[in-house]
Amino acid sequence: MKLSVLIAAAMAVSVALLLPSVASADDMKGIDMSGTHAKAKSDANPADKAFATSMSTMMKGMNVKPTGRPDKDFVTMMTPHHQGAVDMAKVAMQYGIDPELRQIATDIVAA
Repeated sequence: MKLSVLIAAAMAVSVALLLPSVASADDMKGIDMSGTHAKAKSDANPADKAFATSMSTMMKGMNVKPTGRPDKDFVTMMTPHHQGAVDMAKVAMQYGIDPELRQIATDIVAA
């Protein structure tokens, strides 16, 4: 499990480094991020809707009452956070066209 967390973190950094070259504000136009949970706008395409669903599920999963036990709280919140990364990677694999990003998404799911 520890290795998979490290792999996921390394892949997240890879995505962050690639992001400026492939994403713009227009790329997020179908997703409303103003509230606690992401929602696809009514005119959103299927990828926008799938990303919004994965984000909403992740945010709900991370919304837990703190127990005062940092180790337990960390694991409780990070599990849905990383599942969210896997869910978003699946959307990228289904709808994305950039070969590098599709490979990173494939590697995230495999890890």
